[in-house]
Amino acid sequence: LPVLEAMSRGVPVACSDRASLPEVAGGAARLFDPTRPEQIASAIEALIGDTEEAAKLAAAGRARAAHFTWERTASLTLHSYERALASR
Repeated sequence: LPVLEAMSRGVPVACSDRASLPEVAGGAARLFDPTRPEQIASAIEALIGDTEEAAKLAAAGRARAAHFTWERTASLTLHSYERALASR
C-alpha cells in the first residue's frame, strides 16, 4: 500500500522489482533490484535529478493509483459474486 499511497499523492515512486510491487506499480514507477545497492541509488538519483522523468512518473502514478480504490474493489468483488451465483 505505501506505493499506491505515494502514487495517489503525486509522489514519483522508486520500488523493488520483487514480489507484487511491479504488478502494483504497473509501469508507473522506477524499479530496482533490492539486492543491488547501485540500482537503488541510481533509481533515487534519477527521480531527484531528472525532473521531467519524476513528473512523468508522478502523473502515471496518480493514474495507476486511481485503479485501486475501495469503490472499484467492492464493485469488482460484487460482480464476481453475482457471476458465481448466476452460474449456479
